[in-house]
Amino acid sequence: MTGWQRWSALVLASAVASSPAVTAQAASHVFLVQNSGWMEPFYTDPASPYKALVTEVVQAAMAPGDALVLASFNQGLPGAPSPRALLAQQGKPNRNKLRGVLGPLEVGRKPGGKAMADTDLGEAVGGAIDGALGGKPGLVWLFTNNRNSPNNDQATARRNREFYQLIHEGKAIRKALAFPLKMPVQGAQYSAGGLMVYVFAVHEGGARELDALLASGRLKQVITETPARLKPLDQDTVRLVPARVENTPGVRYAVLPDGRLRAELDADRPAAASTPSARITWRLENAMYPYTITSADISAQAALAGEVKPVALQADTVRNLAPGKPQPLASTLSLPVANVPGKWSLAALSTAGSAQVIPGRIEVRLANQRLELSQTFRQRMAELFPGDPLPDIFTPPAQIQGSRAVLPVEVRLQYGAGPLLAMIGGLFALLAAAGALAVAATRGRKVVVIVDGERRTLRTKAGAKSPLYNAAGDQVAELHTTLFGHQLANVREGASVQLADKAGR
Repeated sequence: MTGWQRWSALVLASAVASSPAVTAQAASHVFLVQNSGWMEPFYTDPASPYKALVTEVVQAAMAPGDALVLASFNQGLPGAPSPRALLAQQGKPNRNKLRGVLGPLEVGRKPGGKAMADTDLGEAVGGAIDGALGGKPGLVWLFTNNRNSPNNDQATARRNREFYQLIHEGKAIRKALAFPLKMPVQGAQYSAGGLMVYVFAVHEGGARELDALLASGRLKQVITETPARLKPLDQDTVRLVPARVENTPGVRYAVLPDGRLRAELDADRPAAASTPSARITWRLENAMYPYTITSADISAQAALAGEVKPVALQADTVRNLAPGKPQPLASTLSLPVANVPGKWSLAALSTAGSAQVIPGRIEVRLANQRLELSQTFRQRMAELFPGDPLPDIFTPPAQIQGSRAVLPVEVRLQYGAGPLLAMIGGLFALLAAAGALAVAATRGRKVVVIVDGERRTLRTKAGAKSPLYNAAGDQVAELHTTLFGHQLANVREGASVQLADKAGR
């Protein structure tokens, strides 16, 4: 690990931990600014917006509690290490500080002469992941003209492909985006028409940080170009947007503002107790700019409460689905509700009179998928990087033949108050019966028995056993009293004992 890596790694590892208030939300950023010989016009053209762009991207990408390492890079040589840290700190630096750091930055030179430094993109990205981030989650930003030529290697196509393979095959990089920007500059020796800004999300934590940044809209205030997706090409490749829904008895469908589908079921209707179906027309959108899905087999299924059912699609193939040009897709959606709590369940009774929300999903799968780089993107790359073989390195990896996308579904099951009222009524009846039994069990009773022709009146209660004696004082029987009456037990042989009837006879 070089000196810059040890220093920057220490900063990133300790920065967030030093402030407990932001630990859970802070992100780590490494900004790599190319200053090799191929970048000469970006530094020497008086009108070059290169450094100003870096400043504004840093400002947009970072939240107040994030940690940062800003470094220049070209190709590391003995006596001229690369990357070289320019700034490392916790918290977003202000524009004046960034300008003060970037302002003096010039084109790098090889040791012992005036020759301009070469470029090694893989060395820079690898050093940022393993060194500055120390293998931990974060975002690595790369500002480059895509001329990857270590040791002044003229085989830039091969070098670019090696860099691209690092992105696709590197396990640490979970997401990668590229922003092609128009930036015409003229230097003393070279000229350029464009610049590429990459962002690499390291590990799942970095992918979540990138998703949150894109969702915030901060970056779009600086870079308005649509990002080209490099990785992954097998997840969230298409989007299903409900365009028209035909309701069915007992089920009402609605499209939420975030694009999710909501189904409201009335648990008291027979349709909700079976398998409610609906005709839904979707807009199938390609979410993999700059790729066109030239062909793919498509299938879908709905999952709810642990049950999965297929979604019947009108077409089972996709053809020439270009980014930004949705295709209609009709379907029959059957909600799997067999495992949804019934109206007599505890869940239903606890939410009686209101709705219970059950999360579900619709999963779309593409198989035998063929991707092609869109002609529009190729033309734009040719305009920004004339003569550069860059578009070839956007060729999708051959092993990516399938992909999946998930559309969240919210099912609201409306339970009526009838079952709850019935259960409450039954509970009151049960309590009343129990109360009556309790009164009957404790209420004193009067019974008349006849022993040897002598009438006797006894007071007893349910559960009591009363001995009966003759005139000589000998026990001749027992009187057992229950909730339902009286009976004689253990009557002595030869004794005359009997219960008087209701009339006392």
